[in-house]
Amino acid sequence: MKNTEVNAGNERPESEDRLDQAGGRPEDGEERFSSDSANSGEDSTEENRQTTPFTEWDDSRLLVPSSLELGHGSVDKYLISKQISQMREPRVLTPDDLDERRIIYPNSPNRKLVNRFRNLRTQLMERSNGNNFTLVVSGATPGSGASFVALNLAAAFAFDRSKTALLVDCNLREPSLHNSLDIMTDSGLTDFLEDPDYDISRIIYPTGIPRLRLIPAGSQRETPSEFFTSFRMKQFMQAVRKRYPDRFIVLDTASISESPDARILSEICDYSMLVVPHGRATVSGIEQASMGFNPEKLVGMVING
Repeated sequence: MKNTEVNAGNERPESEDRLDQAGGRPEDGEERFSSDSANSGEDSTEENRQTTPFTEWDDSRLLVPSSLELGHGSVDKYLISKQISQMREPRVLTPDDLDERRIIYPNSPNRKLVNRFRNLRTQLMERSNGNNFTLVVSGATPGSGASFVALNLAAAFAFDRSKTALLVDCNLREPSLHNSLDIMTDSGLTDFLEDPDYDISRIIYPTGIPRLRLIPAGSQRETPSEFFTSFRMKQFMQAVRKRYPDRFIVLDTASISESPDARILSEICDYSMLVVPHGRATVSGIEQASMGFNPEKLVGMVING
């Protein structure tokens, strides 16, 4: 993938340089469907939707086993597409909400920015031959705009009505994605990693953006690297990718220059991407930052000005 430049003003609240180009509560069973629909195989009626509380919807019987479980090519693409079309949001962010938060959407008037993130998405899809993947996004320096890039790239994947995106906040020291999406959280990734019996559905939050979900950082953040080197983290990454063949997973991390987290996570992910702040990083600094990643997994750099 070629290096890309994206520009959308400044990333709040850390720095004035922003990317140049390029609440809800958790759903108890992740993307929910009505229980009647699960039993009958048909879409639920409007009456069912009105009488069944959102938190009681359960799609566990509709979850599609991964290709790993059933064998390559065995996943029913039609069923996956139908499930995605039935994903519901307890709230939907309006165009004004998205503009205020600097999040792209299909009809955004900022076509230049939308097209640059679409281009990033296309290049990554070509790299993966159309398969879903896990991607680490990290800044070359603090305040590079990695969170902005991660959020909008995930939003770009969610443009496609046949696919979903999962955004994971792995910046345990200074998590910000829940604030960017105005989500009140009471649990997250570290809570799941800390407790072997923790239900993953408790940490997956709807974002107000169709087909995009968020896993926030969580409450335990004293020793981030220990969480990411754990066997449970490896299991988590394998599960969220292989369980949902339609889903693209984007991990937002602390800058690689201030923390080993991005490097650690890149070892258990498919690809990594470096965000470089325009005019605020030296060539030697960029080279040193890029050396923190496996060169076979580093897909490129995004210049944030």
